[in-house]
Amino acid sequence: MNKTLAALTLMGLFSVPASAASLNVYNWSEYLPQSLIEDFTKETGIKVNYATFESNETMYAKLKLLDGKGYDIVVPSTYYVSKLANDGLLHKLDKSKITAFNDLDTTILNQEFDPQNNYSLPYMWGSTAMGYNSDVIAAGKLKSWEDLWKPEFAGQLLLTDDVRDVMGMALIINGHSVNSQNEAELQQAFDRLLTLKPAVTVFNSDAPHVPLITGEVNVGMQWNGTAHRAQQENPAIQYVYPTEGAIFWMDNIVIPSQAENKEAAYAFINFLMEPENQATLVKEIGYAAPNLQALQHLPASIRDSEIIFPPADVKQKGQFLGSVGDAVGLYERFWMELKK
Repeated sequence: MNKTLAALTLMGLFSVPASAASLNVYNWSEYLPQSLIEDFTKETGIKVNYATFESNETMYAKLKLLDGKGYDIVVPSTYYVSKLANDGLLHKLDKSKITAFNDLDTTILNQEFDPQNNYSLPYMWGSTAMGYNSDVIAAGKLKSWEDLWKPEFAGQLLLTDDVRDVMGMALIINGHSVNSQNEAELQQAFDRLLTLKPAVTVFNSDAPHVPLITGEVNVGMQWNGTAHRAQQENPAIQYVYPTEGAIFWMDNIVIPSQAENKEAAYAFINFLMEPENQATLVKEIGYAAPNLQALQHLPASIRDSEIIFPPADVKQKGQFLGSVGDAVGLYERFWMELKK
């Protein structure tokens, strides 16, 4: 779809009132190219006010405090969709207003945290695995999650600042589900992580590739998108899927229940789901996007990247993060103990 037609389509689908001349978006850091924000405003006349968060916990606490008000688009991860929906903080989507819905990858729709996608659409999805600087660490030194415990990596190790990633890694090593709600299994994971903590240089979920690029660390947990971006700056950065299995996750677009500009939010969703814009997200952010038509707009080097699009055997071995129900309190307690 060319830009002029796209603009006419967006504006024709929605009669956006004057009060909706701006759109309040709450998203992860470094997770939406400025060029797309500018193009959306140019095509629709809707100004985007863009705010960021560094963790699901921060995002959730703010939406609870505001009672679902203040933002028109939010991007929570997997299990936080059900958490927000159960608290009555999400608007039920009208799929008739989402023009590209039938082009979305059906293998990532209808997840346990949002059956039938009543409240959310995939924004981007990816993996948590391991990254390292091959100029410093020899190839083959890093194959397993357990390798992060090697004494030689002490003082040059990064973990994501994410309770589900870090606890999930330890749960996988111990042969358990990343979505375990069993207190004994969580205690076992926590005990294992305590032995790793002295070796950790930094916890980072804002931009975990930056310490790897700057040399502050040389090894550790990475998301595939941040590893892809790191590799663009330093080709020595490598990404490894651990033998025990990677952790898979999905970030999702939702509209808060008390959003003031819902029609503008639908216009923004449709804009982001256009194949060309999906391709821009993949190229600049480094994660897989849900509209399969985007593949036609990607160069072979990205379309064939096993970092961005993991092979079938890696996907089969990995585990997808989901809801942990009331056990979320246990996760948070162990996390506070680990980080103190």
